[in-house]
Order: sequence, then structure tokens, then C-alpha cells
Amino acid sequence: MDAREEILRNNFKEYFESAEEALKKSKYNVATTLFFKAIAAGCDLAIFIDEQLIPSSHTDRFRILEQRYPVLYRIANKTFPFYQQSYTAKMDKETAPVLKQYAEQIKKNLKI
Repeated sequence: MDAREEILRNNFKEYFESAEEALKKSKYNVATTLFFKAIAAGCDLAIFIDEQLIPSSHTDRFRILEQRYPVLYRIANKTFPFYQQSYTAKMDKETAPVLKQYAEQIKKNLKI
């Protein structure tokens, strides 16, 4: 396994596991942020596996996803606003579990 692929896999796992811990402690903003970071790392991993490149920004990631990975694009596009809101609003107990479900879907599809 390529070192970059291993880093992306490990980042996904770390974000996902830390998000689960935050969710258990009712830290919904932290959980929301970390589940989105897991989603982004999973998207980057999918891109890397197929194309051997890692997006350099959210804009770059979304452009690649929209053009070549419609399912991942829908997930990232749907969850990104929650990630952005987590900086300026209080997330509730319903939001983080939704992002968790999307992260779990990516985890299953990428066999992480």
C-alpha cells in the first residue's frame, strides 16, 4: 500500500473514531466536524485510489467529485454545510448521527 493511501486510511479512522467518542460525550459540534473530516478523507482516499492524486482544497475535491464521483459528491455536498455551520452555530443531537451514517457508508464502500 502506498504511504499516502495509508495516511488517508489512518486519517479517516482517526477522525471517525474521535467523532464517535465526541458523540458519546454529547459534544455535537466536535462530532459533526470530525465526521465531516472523515467524509472528506474518505473522498480523498477514493480519488487517490483511482487517480493517484490528492485534492489540494475543498474546491478541488468538490470539482473532482462532481465530475467523476457523483455518489460521493452528493454526500460531500449534502454534509459540507453542517461542517461550515459547526464553527458558528450549536449543533444538535440529530445532526452528528446523520453525518455518521454518511461516513459509515464511505467506510463500508472503501473497506476501511
